[in-house]
Amino acid sequence: MSSRSSLSEITPSEWLSLNQFVQELKEINSQCISVYYPYGKGKDTIQLLQETRRSESLKKIENKIETKILELKKNPVSVGKFTKTLCIFGWIKNEKIQFKVIGTSQKLPYIYMVNKKPYVKPFSDILKINYNVLVITVDQKTARIQKFHGNKIVQESKLRIDLQGRHKKGGQSQGRFLRARQTKIHVFFKKVANKVRLMDTDTELVLLGGNGPGKTEFYDELNSELSFKCRFVEGLSFTTPINDIHKIIIHHLYEYRKKHMRELIQKYETLVKDGLTAKRNNVIYRALEMGSVETLIVSANYHTNSQFKNILKMLEIAKKTSCKIEFATSSEIIKKLELDDSVLAILRYKIK
Repeated sequence: MSSRSSLSEITPSEWLSLNQFVQELKEINSQCISVYYPYGKGKDTIQLLQETRRSESLKKIENKIETKILELKKNPVSVGKFTKTLCIFGWIKNEKIQFKVIGTSQKLPYIYMVNKKPYVKPFSDILKINYNVLVITVDQKTARIQKFHGNKIVQESKLRIDLQGRHKKGGQSQGRFLRARQTKIHVFFKKVANKVRLMDTDTELVLLGGNGPGKTEFYDELNSELSFKCRFVEGLSFTTPINDIHKIIIHHLYEYRKKHMRELIQKYETLVKDGLTAKRNNVIYRALEMGSVETLIVSANYHTNSQFKNILKMLEIAKKTSCKIEFATSSEIIKKLELDDSVLAILRYKIK
């Protein structure tokens, strides 16, 4: 495994539970209060809820959340081995206040957000939940393509050909036999690549594995878009248990996310000279209110900053505009962000 960021990879069992939880949250279609807070910070969170002015109906939800926080203090819930972050979602359905609560062993950013739907971005940014991934296992005569959404296989396809293993004496020459065999494999891989292309809608990653030389031969059949998303993976065969496939997916999603964040910081640094960035919180705040922020890069540790409450408000404004919010977890990027009050912004246009 390559070098880790400050966040360790999540276990498959916790990842499964969180994927399931986020799937359930997606069914909520009404205004929702989303609260994420570090375990032990319940009192501060209650104070935060009390300080904020909201409408009557939202106030009712907040009061229930405050009660829930006090209960969780005595009896924290977690799908991991221990609790680092508690997440509470409250909304009204049929005039009744509804709740969903989960605890995770991973550190998530402090969030207090009112939005049209539950706010689940930290789950995907930090815990790699709900991504679409294609997992391809191939050898020279068999292929299995599985499309995962989170931990669920949402589409699967199996293809195979009859392939004679070795040349039988008599009949065609050895050379001709091998050429015919190679052509058959080539045609088969073309067919598989075609199937992959049809299944590759909105996937972030394509993971390719299998025993023998099949995977490298097959890779050559992928178009440029697929080969760009494709990663060769070790330890994947037709008999790999699903739990191990989940481990492979989780690891490669962490690597994918690190690369994405590095590229985002590079983009920010490139745009500085064009005046298309902002790093001071008061400037970013103003740019958000004008709707001129394209991407907000936020340290997952921002609540340790004196600007904490200001940043909470910035996140909510960002969510209401079409601004992308990206949470950074690598210690290297967090250090960089701390120099600039935990937030950087990429702008759509220059602001005066």
